[in-house]
Amino acid sequence: MDRLPQRIPCLQLPPREPASNAVESALRRELYFFNLYRVLEASMLALVAFGPGETLIGVARHPGLAGVIAMAYLAFAAIMLLWGRHSASLRPQALVGVVVDIVVAAVATHAVPDAAAGISLMLVFNIGAAALLLPLRAGLGIAVLALVAMLAEQLVSVAHDGATTRPLAVLLMFGIGSMAIATLTNLLGRRMQASEDLAERRGSEVANLAEVNELIIRRMRTGVLMVDGEGHIRLANEAALSLLGDAGHGRRVLAVTAPELARRLQRWRSEGVSENTPVRLGAEHAEVLPRFARLLADSELSLVFLDDASMLSRRAESISLAALGRFSASLAHEIRNPLAAISYAAQLLEESRDITLADGRMLQIIRQQCVRMDGIVESVLGLARRERANPEHVELVGTLQRFIEDYQQSHPLDADTLQLASKGSAVPALIDPRHLQQILTVLVANARNYGRLPGEPARITLRVHSDDGVPEIDVLDRGPGIAEASAGQLFRPFHTTSEHGTGLGLYIARELAHANQGSLDYIRTPGGSCFRVRLPGPNVMRQRREA
Repeated sequence: MDRLPQRIPCLQLPPREPASNAVESALRRELYFFNLYRVLEASMLALVAFGPGETLIGVARHPGLAGVIAMAYLAFAAIMLLWGRHSASLRPQALVGVVVDIVVAAVATHAVPDAAAGISLMLVFNIGAAALLLPLRAGLGIAVLALVAMLAEQLVSVAHDGATTRPLAVLLMFGIGSMAIATLTNLLGRRMQASEDLAERRGSEVANLAEVNELIIRRMRTGVLMVDGEGHIRLANEAALSLLGDAGHGRRVLAVTAPELARRLQRWRSEGVSENTPVRLGAEHAEVLPRFARLLADSELSLVFLDDASMLSRRAESISLAALGRFSASLAHEIRNPLAAISYAAQLLEESRDITLADGRMLQIIRQQCVRMDGIVESVLGLARRERANPEHVELVGTLQRFIEDYQQSHPLDADTLQLASKGSAVPALIDPRHLQQILTVLVANARNYGRLPGEPARITLRVHSDDGVPEIDVLDRGPGIAEASAGQLFRPFHTTSEHGTGLGLYIARELAHANQGSLDYIRTPGGSCFRVRLPGPNVMRQRREA
């Protein structure tokens, strides 16, 4: 079995040859064989000229001329073979070569008339090979040139020697056969080149589709692993490598990288049973939900699809919240009308002089619960509204100072303290002022409710600063902090540790921050808690336009 690479390879296709280069390579290969055949012809002519000529072909008419033309043609054939291997021009080579072939054939026929039939037969192949690489008109022209050369040789023989090498009818049949061969090979060459072009276009389209499919698989959020029958990971896309984390680097065996995943794959292969519970690949990685499929019906290769369970949960959560928002929006009017009537009736009863102290306490509870119910309805309606952000240029230090003043007027602090601390004179940002007001109100209320030590007032500090040009707002308290088990659930909707809370405040605040291209995170600090709001800088719009 071939050794696998040290790192799990990501999906990648080999480079492919362009269509034009492939066609040119095929033509160059044909020209190479043509030149090689010419070398064979020259060698045969040299054998005729310098070998036992009388035994092979009879007596030569001009032995000296036959030797000279044989040596010259052999040298020319070698030059053409080298030229064809190092030159980019194909048609000029074919044209020059076949013209010289015709001249040599005519001279050799005159020098050795007994070999005329064999020379003519070999010349027909040269004409056909040249016509394969040249246009049709050029191919027919070469055939006519060969007929003219042979007729000229016939006339010279009759004029000087008084003898003819072949009858005229034989020459005419040679000319007709040469033109027919040139036509057929040219048509064959055109059909062959058209087929190669079509094959290359189809191959290019298939390769492009394969590249698109490979890119889709590589970029898809679902992790994909290809595992062979022995449990070795053959291929993995980027999402799979990210889910595997450090366990996926330098390891090729699935049983070592993810033992539980290997166990489930083996069970699926043997029993056809796939477990529907998520599996955690590592202590610091999210849970994944594996799915298995065979690459081919009779193949041992298996595909393992890894779906991030947290992403699926968030998607289901988002769908549930959207449905809840639409449902709550339709029922808000029906809920608030009787709720307002109950609250108003409780206020009227409290004004009655016949109400006892115990009944007054019950009425106070009714009013408190009505206020709480109204707050719950308002929070749930905030999920359905999802108003679009209208960011503006805001100076955070002055804006937070005004927020503190407004908050103190509308929410009496009693013994609690709310102060501003800023590093610098001005920190500009880009955010919707209404959304910033809602985010800060939620965070300050959260700090007042949970960020205090038992029996002590809440001490809340708003700190404004800039980190590498990114404006940030920290909401700090001096409370007991947040337990590590609850820190990961802070921004989940309806998660609360208080019987009076709705669990929607932090979730809505984070959604508003995201709507403004910002973020809201919990920062663990000693001696309290910190919620950090990161906002876009004032130059973010200009950067987007430049991009």
